[in-house]
Amino acid sequence: MQNAVKQPDSALKFKLGAVVMTRGVSDLMKEHGLEPIQYLRRHAYGEWGDIEEDDAQANEDALANGGRIFSAYNLVGMPESRLWVITEADRSATTFLLPSEY
Repeated sequence: MQNAVKQPDSALKFKLGAVVMTRGVSDLMKEHGLEPIQYLRRHAYGEWGDIEEDDAQANEDALANGGRIFSAYNLVGMPESRLWVITEADRSATTFLLPSEY
């Protein structure tokens, strides 16, 4: 019998820890039918989104040497234009937040 759960093509690049979101992100997701898993998956697999090359390199360095990991995704047609996903340096937590909440 085959396993009904599709296994990912590759392993996550790092541990996410506890995954949490701010109230602003929660409200935005509910109001606009967005699924946070799509952004979490991109973040966890190293697709950093819409960030500068220096920030992407800092993420790659953090994978090798430890450090905070930061992704940003542009939100088209939303009241907020960007979504941030930040994993703490100790990998204890990953937080979804809006730049306006920082």
